[in-house]
Amino acid sequence: MLRIDNLGKRYGDHLVFQGLTHTFQPGCMALCEEDSTGKSSLLAIIAGALAPDSGDVWIDGHSLIHAPQQAKARLAYVPDNCLAFPSQTGRGLLEQVAAEKHAALDDAVLDLARALGLEPHLDKRFEQMSTGTRRKVYLTAAALGSPAVVVADGPSNGFDAQSRAVLAGLFKTWAQDRVVLFASHDAELVRACGARQVRVGTLR
Repeated sequence: MLRIDNLGKRYGDHLVFQGLTHTFQPGCMALCEEDSTGKSSLLAIIAGALAPDSGDVWIDGHSLIHAPQQAKARLAYVPDNCLAFPSQTGRGLLEQVAAEKHAALDDAVLDLARALGLEPHLDKRFEQMSTGTRRKVYLTAAALGSPAVVVADGPSNGFDAQSRAVLAGLFKTWAQDRVVLFASHDAELVRACGARQVRVGTLR
């Protein structure tokens, strides 16, 4: 469902990683190592939000370089910065993603929004939301269109215990038939969703 092939990335003279090649099978995997190891860069490259210096990413059989639209249609991304569109409302983002994925904003998605405590906030602009609330909107959007791959950077940042429990259950459910790859320092979340810990440097 997800394959990275000879990925390399550097910033100026700093080599972040090189030659990363790995095939991810369905399941839940967590990048839990220290900062400055390339976790966020790797996730952004997989999501098509950052260009690699070398290599390619394959999502559900589609090359991110040669068939980016098809590849991104099979992926959901929760970035570290969920304030890319400050004036957009939460409901607006959900409607936009639903249209892009040709998916319905159905009861299952709205039930997830309710479970995360989002209902009172959906018509707020992102600039009016807390960090945790913004992230909850993006996680709810990730449920749209049954993506084959879910990539999330710090998914539980700003969450209380109840929201973290909902997130862990969601990741466990998704991991039954899709790849869930996330970066987090939240050891409780990693344990609760049964994620296998992996390191960027070992993806060769």
